[in-house]
Amino acid sequence: MSLNAGHPLVDGRTSSALLVAAARGERRPVRPVWFMRQAGRSLPEYRELRAGGDMLQACLTPDLASEITLQPVRRHGVDAAVFFSDIVVPVLLAGVGVRIVAGKGPVFDEPVRDAAAVAKLPRLDEGALDPIREAVALTVAELGGTPLIGFGGAPYTLASYLVEGGPSKEQLRTRGMMHADPAAWAALLEWCADVTGAFLRAQVEAGASVAQLFDSWAGSLSRADYERSVLPHSTRALSSVPEGVPRIHFGLGTGPFLDLLPTAGADVVGIDWRVPLDEAAARIPGIPLQGNIDPALLDAPAAVLDAHVADVLRRGDAAPAHIVNLGHGVPPETDPGVLTRLVETVHAG
Repeated sequence: MSLNAGHPLVDGRTSSALLVAAARGERRPVRPVWFMRQAGRSLPEYRELRAGGDMLQACLTPDLASEITLQPVRRHGVDAAVFFSDIVVPVLLAGVGVRIVAGKGPVFDEPVRDAAAVAKLPRLDEGALDPIREAVALTVAELGGTPLIGFGGAPYTLASYLVEGGPSKEQLRTRGMMHADPAAWAALLEWCADVTGAFLRAQVEAGASVAQLFDSWAGSLSRADYERSVLPHSTRALSSVPEGVPRIHFGLGTGPFLDLLPTAGADVVGIDWRVPLDEAAARIPGIPLQGNIDPALLDAPAAVLDAHVADVLRRGDAAPAHIVNLGHGVPPETDPGVLTRLVETVHAG
């Protein structure tokens, strides 16, 4: 797979951007900064635009998804946009019944808990992703030299939603299925990898300059289970990203198997708030890192947050390059002014 001549990485618009350079291991005097979930509920302009609307419908309305993606770039001056969507969007486009329930998250009409249910999962038609391609193209046309990050849910996280029927703190049914029926589990994870891989590829081919695989629930796994039953499928998903496009692999709670994440094909590993960056750099030497400001401290007094950010930046010096980010997504109640000031602090060095 190769990028077309008009892609921002090919025509030069984003090839030397701070974020792209850092993802390729180049350290510059100023570090790039962006925030997971920077587009969305923490912004008053988002709440005004989306008042009363359906989340998934917003994701599939190209001009609306594009505008929401651009809002935090305008407000905060971050070094990248991240495409506004949801990890279950490609699952919905494949024909699986799912809806977003306010205050809860994705809920599936029919959970997938056995081999028969896995066998019934529909294949994703590439044409169904056209609204995604259109939204990305609209966004990239507005961004100029600011790169767009495409993202997708890692196979394990997608599978956990499908098996549990919605969000779950411990993924008990999911881990139970993994061990009770390894063949059905492998088939489910392969389906998830292909769906999220197609989602990532569509975003990149339409103009995204970086791709991130997001594994929200990986922390519920043991090292052995992750390596044997999950890692090969994350590798499959990331392999769908066209060559030459930097890949970020982020998982929440992945400390026990942090060293395995780069083996899935990642150029950058995202670190949550639990593992200091200098320790992460020692465990995965030679790999650019992303993270790892604790989202809980966004609501702390300014002096406390500033000290924490300074410590994160100092520890990030141990990596070949450092993309500044939170250790997870922006909480909905975050004061946008705090994020803007954080970006200014990072850019000031």
